[in-house]
Amino acid sequence: QVQLVESGGGLVQPGGSLRLSCAASGSITSINAMGWYRQTPGKQRELVARFTSGGNTNYADSVKGRFTISRDNAKNTVYLQMNGLKPEDTAVYYCQMDVRTPFATTWFVRWGQGTQVTVSS
Repeated sequence: QVQLVESGGGLVQPGGSLRLSCAASGSITSINAMGWYRQTPGKQRELVARFTSGGNTNYADSVKGRFTISRDNAKNTVYLQMNGLKPEDTAVYYCQMDVRTPFATTWFVRWGQGTQVTVSS
């Protein structure tokens, strides 16, 4: 059973910074694509930043230049450094990873439980 556990959310003033972490645990052979998404009430979950299967990075236009995604493969962990936060960044942030478990022939998509980020003065 693979689980993703997120941490680092909270309340921050506009212009502030937060760093989100997401660690995968369980029987994992390898991790392919991984990234961060966010969702606000009544809206669809949207991409924030991700590593593609080829190792490239994609960012939503709204966060380019402010957010940085990084990873520690040895720890099966992905991070999201968020600087210059704005009220419109307020959302529940979810991490996502494509994982392969022992003896599996396909990749499984796994999601974290979500962490609330609130940007307000």
